[in-house]
Amino acid sequence: MEECTFAELESKILACTTCARFLPHKPKPILQIHPQSKILIAGQAPGQRAHDANLPFDDPSGDRLRDWLGVSKETFYNPTKIALVPMGFCFPGAGKSGDLAPRKECAEKWRDPLLRQLTHVKLTVILGAYAQAYHLETNRKTTLTEQVKASKAWLEQGKIVLPHPSPRNNRWLAQNRWFEEEILPLLKARIVQILTTPSA
Repeated sequence: MEECTFAELESKILACTTCARFLPHKPKPILQIHPQSKILIAGQAPGQRAHDANLPFDDPSGDRLRDWLGVSKETFYNPTKIALVPMGFCFPGAGKSGDLAPRKECAEKWRDPLLRQLTHVKLTVILGAYAQAYHLETNRKTTLTEQVKASKAWLEQGKIVLPHPSPRNNRWLAQNRWFEEEILPLLKARIVQILTTPSA
């Protein structure tokens, strides 16, 4: 794709209809971006609730994620601080056991040019298998637990893998108490450092 300004790219993304014939609703790309964003949250795709409200993570999963990050709603929804860029920008529809996978066309078309514009990002928070596959490249571990346990190493590379904050992961959280005891303090300290350091 030919390089364009941030505003031009954002406008093209919001007007995108590439996957229209595969989606259950009219395309509605949902993301939060700004050239000064310091933290990137790479999720899967918006759900039905986010589609309806045009706002991602405004639910119990979002409350848990903000608690993990140690940020308020005001900070979370401030695009100069946090970019919310899922692998798929539109709600892909529901399947038998949850939402469908993000449409692959979205990342193929938009992700690289968009991330090249986010030059101030110091930390990428990775949620879900599709975001892991993209952002961790050939360094992927084999399981979510191994990925999360490698947080210290990932933080040195400006990345961290988290379990999805959905209530569906309550069992994993109960079985892995070390996550809240060891990993979250590291993450919160890094978040504070990033958000309180003036941009260059």
